[in-house]
Amino acid sequence: MRRFAILPVLAAVLMVSAAAQQPPQHIQRKRVAVLDFDYATVKSQVAAIWGTDQDIGKGIADLIVEKLVMTGKYSVIERKALDKVMAEQNFSNSDRADSNSAAKIGRILGVDAIITGSITQFGRDDKSTGVGGGAVSGLTGRFGLGGVKHTEAKAVVGISARMINTDTAEIIAVAKGVGESSRKGTSLIGAGGGDISAGAGGGVASKNFGSTILGEAVNAAVDQLCAQFDSSAAQLPTRAVVIDGLVADATGNTLVLNVGSRQGIKVGDRLDVRRKIKDVRDPASGKILRSITDKLGEVVVTDVDEQSAVGQFTGSAPAKVGDMVHNQ
Repeated sequence: MRRFAILPVLAAVLMVSAAAQQPPQHIQRKRVAVLDFDYATVKSQVAAIWGTDQDIGKGIADLIVEKLVMTGKYSVIERKALDKVMAEQNFSNSDRADSNSAAKIGRILGVDAIITGSITQFGRDDKSTGVGGGAVSGLTGRFGLGGVKHTEAKAVVGISARMINTDTAEIIAVAKGVGESSRKGTSLIGAGGGDISAGAGGGVASKNFGSTILGEAVNAAVDQLCAQFDSSAAQLPTRAVVIDGLVADATGNTLVLNVGSRQGIKVGDRLDVRRKIKDVRDPASGKILRSITDKLGEVVVTDVDEQSAVGQFTGSAPAKVGDMVHNQ
């Protein structure tokens, strides 16, 4: 009887081996959008550093997008899609401070959450000493700018942010980041020799700026903030994405759909392809009560842009323009 005891073990081994050969399952990432950060609190410091206003809120938002994507836990909406919605809905930058307005933007984009924030500190550490150039006074001298030399310059950047549930406008997570950097013989945005213009090209998110002490402080603050949001990903409920589209083109087994990332479609999604058989109407009002459809097969999405998607179709009959596509 002992010779039969090996069968359950062998079966278990075969099951493990078969599972190992299966393709990895698609990881469901939380979909978020990041609004430009408000920097009204530090606007005068920014103007003193560059000699003119710079939209550091946009640059820091771009850095946060890059960091969140790198964690692998978030799928982040592209800036062009966000800017388009802001323009179409006539939202201003002031709307980003309001949770309800931010949630509305997020719902239009079809994301699970939207991130808003502000820059609370940006510039030289007020506690530092050694400000030279007695002719320079006021705000410029206080921040060690305008060509004033220091034996050591110290930059400090502070940012805070909220993650807002787009369904309820509830704040589900908050995060803060504070970054510091210091270096001898340099200014805040100098390359090391006191040239304050050397690191300014390309904006806050540029590699050139990132090599300055102020850029290093920005990146440290962003890293700290994103690490906190990374640990909050599990708290974010995933919105139920409903796909309801049509086949816009059918060439062989390749279908082009009239829905894309804006409706929540991702590469790897599997959608049912159905064909309408008839409409059932209310005999009193004539309104359509429901449509009777027949499933033809499914399409696996291989490419997505904001307004359309491309996929490979398999089914019992060829798909054609006008056929419906839905979530499985």
